[in-house]
Amino acid sequence: MQGERLLRTVVQAVVALVLLLGWSAAGPGAHAGERAGPQAAVAVRGGDTLYSAGARCTVGFNARSGSALYALVPGRCAQGAQAWYADAALTVAVGVTAGVSFPGDDYASVRYTNTAVAYPGEVSLGAGAGSRDITGAASPVVGQSLCHVGRTTGYRCGTIQAVNVTVNYGGGTVYGLFRSTVCSEPGDTGGPAFSGGTALGIIVGSSGNCGSGGVTYYQPVVEWLSAYGLSVY
Repeated sequence: MQGERLLRTVVQAVVALVLLLGWSAAGPGAHAGERAGPQAAVAVRGGDTLYSAGARCTVGFNARSGSALYALVPGRCAQGAQAWYADAALTVAVGVTAGVSFPGDDYASVRYTNTAVAYPGEVSLGAGAGSRDITGAASPVVGQSLCHVGRTTGYRCGTIQAVNVTVNYGGGTVYGLFRSTVCSEPGDTGGPAFSGGTALGIIVGSSGNCGSGGVTYYQPVVEWLSAYGLSVY
């Protein structure tokens, strides 16, 4: 009898801990990124990260062509990568590289192949900040307000300073970029830039930093969508 009381006490303590920590009945396997987890709970939005062997790329925006869904990521980041995953452990496969353009441009597309994962047409604004629904795309205009989300520096806003900008990278020259007054830092590459619910571009480079001031360069999204026959949703 004493053993039964002890067992009941242990079970009650475990149940209380489950409620406190938010564990599910499936245990650790229910967490995104572990093979045993229910992948229906996994979602990839703009601003989230995709992983490949030796690469980690931020999704700028999700896009579609008919019923096929795609992620827009920087071209330099996707070079040489084929299979993509939703987790750093490379256990939740989500898609494959469909096209890469660099130098000249700096964009790539990843075709989503895992229908058990959700791909909302919105961008994440950062931890605890919610998301922004993206309903269209447009070319940038000097003086236009915009915001972007970087993996390192988060959600920041400013105005567009210049369009049709050329930037010389170590691996080649990229043409037709636009520049804003918003700062960014290493790790922000690939982050989405938008004005309200309109996609404008993704972060591909910067000058300066967010401590002393800087500017950010973006690959325009309209050219990108046109090149691959895609639209945001």
